[in-house]
Amino acid sequence: MSARLGPDRANALLLVVAMVALMWATEVVDVIAGGRLDDYGIHPRDVDGLAEILSAPFLHVGFGHLISNTVPFAVMGAAIALGGLARVAFVTVIVAVVSGLGTWFVASPNSVHLGASGVVFGYAAYLVARGVLSRRLTELAVGAIVVGVWGLGLLQGVLPQERISWQAHLFGAIGGVIAASLFAERARKRDAPVTA
Repeated sequence: MSARLGPDRANALLLVVAMVALMWATEVVDVIAGGRLDDYGIHPRDVDGLAEILSAPFLHVGFGHLISNTVPFAVMGAAIALGGLARVAFVTVIVAVVSGLGTWFVASPNSVHLGASGVVFGYAAYLVARGVLSRRLTELAVGAIVVGVWGLGLLQGVLPQERISWQAHLFGAIGGVIAASLFAERARKRDAPVTA
């Protein structure tokens, strides 16, 4: 398989698989530890807990929560990974940081936020925005599939609601648009004609 994909794409897909495996391993450890790892979710406006922005996407409130994030994370992560290792790593970092910081700034101070759904929303927004910005038929088609499959859930997920980290969803989506814009700008500069 890696020979057909090329080493860069194969490594990018392995990164997505490794992140999913880490989420599952972490949840197994969390269950064994009686849910103690959930304390490493994002605690809004707690300066001592800023590092939790990096741990929160790998933590989930039970296997149901994990399963609901695993499928879209893996599918959309794989779609992004086809652009290469640097791309999937860059998009993941951007959406995770924007989602985490946004949640840290605006969520209720008496709450704890965890789960990969902020990254999932970021991946979705990235794939849609990438198609719109590039205007490439294949990328537009991928964006249309994302909207067709997850569109209503994505729209509902960014609206305020109880016991759902809509802030992580909203800021993850913003991070996805930022990542797509940065890649589009880079592509424009690369393809710009050179004048003498």
